[in-house]
Amino acid sequence: MSNPWLILLMVIGGVAVAVQPSINSRLAEKTGFLQAATISFAVGTLVLLLISLSTNQGSFRRVTESDWWQLSGGLFGAFFVTMTIIGVPRIGTTAVLALTIASQLVAGLLLDHYGMFGMRGIPMDFKRLLGVALLLIGVTLICRR
Repeated sequence: MSNPWLILLMVIGGVAVAVQPSINSRLAEKTGFLQAATISFAVGTLVLLLISLSTNQGSFRRVTESDWWQLSGGLFGAFFVTMTIIGVPRIGTTAVLALTIASQLVAGLLLDHYGMFGMRGIPMDFKRLLGVALLLIGVTLICRR
């Protein structure tokens, strides 16, 4: 996949991440926040299962060779979706997304620096720290009432 396509898909993914909490929060008004998170994951799981089964890429067969922590992504995803459902009606979509993005970048900075989970290490430097610091300042401004 070429970079322009990847960039476009990442932008679309970013928009999807911004829209999802508001949609799920509205669903939660009718069903409850845990039920809305469950429905969101069930729909996503069904779509991904259908796509996975209709392509010849990858296989589910080797999942038993995975370490326990490699299966924890769904747990983190469920926690994230549930927290956005709870947060959006209380502090707003912008604040939820700002806090999410800032915390993702801080965690990403540490994950990169230490090369965690077997990934390539990318050292922390002044530019990266400054970028995250500026973002944290922006989050503070967004979250102030």
